[in-house]
Amino acid sequence: MGCLFAAAVAWAQVPYMVEMRDATRLATDVYLPVPPVPSPTVVMRTPYGKSDALVEAIAGLLVLNGYSAVVQDMRGTGDSEGEANLFESDGWGTVQDGYDTIEWAASQSWCNGQVGMFGVSALGISAYLAAGAQPPSLVCEVVAFAASDLYDQAAYQGGALRASLIDGWLGAQNPALIPRVLDNSVRTDIWDVVDAEDRQPFIRVPTLHVGGWYDCFLQGTLNHYSGLQSRGGVGARGNQKMVVGPWTHGAFGSRTQGQLTYPLNSIYVDLLTDGLDWFDYWLKGEANGAMDGPPVRYYLMGDVDDPSARGNEWRESYGWPPSAVREERLFLWRGGALRGRPAWGAAAVPDAFTYDPSDPTPTLGGANLEIDAGPYDQRSVESRSDVLVYTSEELTMPLEVTGHIRVELHASSSAVDTDWTAKLCDVYPDGRSMLVCDGILQARYRESTSSPTLMIPGSVYCFWIDLWSTSLAFNSGHRIRVAISSSNAPRFEPNPNNGQPVRSGDPPVVATNMIYHDLARRSALILPVAWPPPGGHPLFPPSATGASRWTLYR
Repeated sequence: MGCLFAAAVAWAQVPYMVEMRDATRLATDVYLPVPPVPSPTVVMRTPYGKSDALVEAIAGLLVLNGYSAVVQDMRGTGDSEGEANLFESDGWGTVQDGYDTIEWAASQSWCNGQVGMFGVSALGISAYLAAGAQPPSLVCEVVAFAASDLYDQAAYQGGALRASLIDGWLGAQNPALIPRVLDNSVRTDIWDVVDAEDRQPFIRVPTLHVGGWYDCFLQGTLNHYSGLQSRGGVGARGNQKMVVGPWTHGAFGSRTQGQLTYPLNSIYVDLLTDGLDWFDYWLKGEANGAMDGPPVRYYLMGDVDDPSARGNEWRESYGWPPSAVREERLFLWRGGALRGRPAWGAAAVPDAFTYDPSDPTPTLGGANLEIDAGPYDQRSVESRSDVLVYTSEELTMPLEVTGHIRVELHASSSAVDTDWTAKLCDVYPDGRSMLVCDGILQARYRESTSSPTLMIPGSVYCFWIDLWSTSLAFNSGHRIRVAISSSNAPRFEPNPNNGQPVRSGDPPVVATNMIYHDLARRSALILPVAWPPPGGHPLFPPSATGASRWTLYR
């Protein structure tokens, strides 16, 4: 088993300038035991500077546990040559820096030919992409809090620009690259080389994935685990593991996430030891049990104020989502009700609100990176006139929801384009409306992010809003809430409603947006209910729709 406090080993740090296939040299530090002996090697590639204290500490830890470690400044960053880019040189494109670095390391006298990769956040993205290039010497990876498809999960979620992430993170790293993102708001083939999910059938490496329910890249963790586990190449398929906790980006060492404080058991103290065990199993061949047990370990969140409440505990599963969920709908009624039956009569009359791009709904928490993240009380924004709020009855028994959350929204606009936003909230008995997850869809991308189609003003369309995923037990006495609007800024760039490209500078248009509830256009929140009690949950009458079904995942 990997040990964080291994016996003292003398080690040295050796600098290299490693030449890539286009003759660009990348600054690389290699950490070696003294004297050096051929050993398995772990590669970390970073845009933050190879002298980062945490990365150096991890490299030293690896050496103490019998590895050599390679830490490299990515192209155009730190002391490396070349021009920085949007991770395009890290995968299987014209230049393949991840591949070239891995194969260079494998050829060195201090490496035994077995190479792994470790990465959190941007370092994890570079690892996911490197695996997509199929370097022969790459044996396994440990990746945490990373996107697997940069278009959908980092740049344009639901077709809407993730403004705070792009302006904040990319603005700090290399603001000259922001125009490249803005100029490619439509999904074209330039995004293909940063979509590791599309390469899943070709990826051959076992990977330990770690993510958080409030992480800005959560869905990338879930998608890449599921895809590699079920349709990955030989070596990857069936050899994935995943841990998902109640964390914002990288905050696995804290109980407090946003405005909620979870029990002590929510802290993940085992990231480094689990990572070392993973490397020991795959790179050294140690029979340490790293692959024993169910491949998925996830935290079922619950009421943080009630110690006896269901949830706030770790669960295990042999698949993702867990083996069986029941997909249930809560229908949006005029007047603010959220019910298990479709609206009828006066409750089926459309709702309307006015969205003014110059006064967008402000962001309060969520899956963010550069601004406040995690579960925040949404009452101050729910009181706005441009937010429609729909709330369930008080729960008489807990409701466990685990999996992908969606909203089916039947809506129209007076504009040719607008955004549709949705938030799922857990309403506590004291009135706090705590954000669980949220999503957005830009209307022009309702059919495809690669083929935008503007709306005909006044026409009704069906929009599917992806709120990503969660695992939460709504407690008895709580209520479920969904809030619908057309903005969430600065998390997302406000849509000017004019149909022009993002940040074109053209005058914005104020829009009247309508939500429909009648029997032909049944707007609804779709929840994956996990292991409901016999006979179902009273929130969902069996006769409500005649359409409730079990969806099995294996």
